[in-house]
Amino acid sequence: MIFAAFVKSLSQLDDPRFRRVLLLGIGLTLALLVGAYAGLLWLIEWLTGETMHLPLVGEVTWVGDLLSIGSLLFMVVLSAVLMIPVASAITSMFLDEVAQAVEDRHYPQLPAADPVPFGDAVRDTLNFLGVLIAANLLAFILYAFLPFMAPIIFWGLNGFLLGREYFTLAAMRRIGRDGAKRMRRRHIGTIWLAGVLMAMPLSIPLINLLIPILGAATFTHIFHGLHQRG
Repeated sequence: MIFAAFVKSLSQLDDPRFRRVLLLGIGLTLALLVGAYAGLLWLIEWLTGETMHLPLVGEVTWVGDLLSIGSLLFMVVLSAVLMIPVASAITSMFLDEVAQAVEDRHYPQLPAADPVPFGDAVRDTLNFLGVLIAANLLAFILYAFLPFMAPIIFWGLNGFLLGREYFTLAAMRRIGRDGAKRMRRRHIGTIWLAGVLMAMPLSIPLINLLIPILGAATFTHIFHGLHQRG
């Protein structure tokens, strides 16, 4: 089921609605990272605005520059780790458009779905974004103690979170939030496995930018497949 759902999603990449969501997700993610870096630079400038005096050294004016360079390196590393999870979270805000495109092509017999209110979508996205960032930052502790397990930890953690969120968002359009939660609990194994398969390509440059869209479409197919089984 998972492989068939992915193949169907892959065949629909030429859909204009897929491309629109892809560009929105990438654009908003880059804007968020740039904004975060600008805020970090402002904080460094505020903290180092006055000239420092060190014993035996005297007046020091290069601390701010050094911290700025360090902050750039920090943001480069952090964005490499967090950009795709953040893009996945932001893309989830537009999942309704992806799911509708999938249903228009593959499930035209279905009645109109109940669209997720934009306010609820923003709230869910912010909650999901917070959980994703916090979980991935905490995972750095495990990476430090278990470096050989880092890929498995990354795939397992993000696979669980991405699968849980994307399936819920796809399902709640048809059976409501409570129904989506009950169905997710019944099929947690399939959903987690699909989420892991979604998380694994996140470390491949360029391809990883397509994963949030393909994931959204794939989980829409998975929901319909599981829902038809009863």
